[in-house]
Amino acid sequence: MNKNVYKVQQLNNYIGNMFAQDFMLKNISVEGEVSNCKYHSSGHIYFSLKDEKGLIKCIMFKGKRAGLDFIMKDGDWVVVTGSVEVFERDGVYQLYAKEIEHGGDGDLFLKFNALKEELEEMGMFAQEYKRSIPKYVRTLGVVTASTGAAIRDIQNIVTRRNPKVRVILYPALVQGEGAKESIVNGINVLEQIGVDVMIVGRGGGSLEDLWAFNERIVAETIFNCSVPIISAVGHETDFTIADFVADLRAPTPSAGAELAICQYSDIISELEKYNDELNQKLGYKINNILYKLKDLENNVRLKNPERLLGEKKMRINTYLVELKNSMHKKFADYEHKLAILSQSIDSKSPTKRLSGGYAFVSGKDDKNIKSVEQLEISQEVNLYFMDGRASARIIDVEQNGEYYGKEKERRN
Repeated sequence: MNKNVYKVQQLNNYIGNMFAQDFMLKNISVEGEVSNCKYHSSGHIYFSLKDEKGLIKCIMFKGKRAGLDFIMKDGDWVVVTGSVEVFERDGVYQLYAKEIEHGGDGDLFLKFNALKEELEEMGMFAQEYKRSIPKYVRTLGVVTASTGAAIRDIQNIVTRRNPKVRVILYPALVQGEGAKESIVNGINVLEQIGVDVMIVGRGGGSLEDLWAFNERIVAETIFNCSVPIISAVGHETDFTIADFVADLRAPTPSAGAELAICQYSDIISELEKYNDELNQKLGYKINNILYKLKDLENNVRLKNPERLLGEKKMRINTYLVELKNSMHKKFADYEHKLAILSQSIDSKSPTKRLSGGYAFVSGKDDKNIKSVEQLEISQEVNLYFMDGRASARIIDVEQNGEYYGKEKERRN
């Protein structure tokens, strides 16, 4: 029995014609939550519309975007009006949007914002809790899928930047059932191993695909981990709770590896710089020590006992000469002063005066008589001359122009 066999293109064309003849599918409005929204460089918008039980791919061409008055993103709840048609090349049907109305935020987006606000109020996003990424990494831990592009990109970048860094992969589930538990277990295992830094992430996807990184248990594990963690989830425009809790966010897994691993050539250059600085400081230190040794050597030479003893002897001899000269001068000064004093004494000596014809008078008791007040008429006195003594009796006395004779009578 002959049977009809169709080519794939014929079948897709047939199904497309069936869709085209269905008037309901030509102008239909569908509500749902936006997922995996992408603004293409061509100007078209590619996204999916989903609810709790189903999903349909959608596209809005550039020419239809004029009526779109908001920027659509994952998690938005929208009403899309358009036609359902078959894309014959891929054999899939999709909704071609003519109009899109914003209906608020979807369930997942509301859940995301609620958890984000709660954790932020708890301080889990605070900068003070962020650990610094070590500059020199020897062991890099990675929590991601073992078969995805993320681990390949990370390994390629690590090999290029520093092939001496060891990469330890924990192959985790990154979406779907059991993903959050797998990610948490991977972080705990790598922390126990003692890696220097961790990259936790995956490649791009829709809000649902990335949802494991929005789970509370994942955020708490990242926050409590003692090892610095770089989150690298999705593309640059994707944000998850893990990004806010992590010590550093990288826009992609590749960028995470760039941030974690220092260029090997930079390490060598820095080591050479440190080596030059060390040699320079060591040279300064050695020169300083040599200078001090030379100074000590000079001090020892200057403090040589024989030389010091010789210097002391010379100084003593000098002092002796100076002392002798000083004594001679003092003696000469004293001799001169003595001569002057002797001359002065000699000039005032009674004997000296007696040699000039003078005599001095004393009573019979040998007491010196200095004034006529001490004399009495008929008093016997002694007269001392240069060459001897004589006795005399007082006959009269003259005092202040007045004369007294015997019995002290004044003469007229």
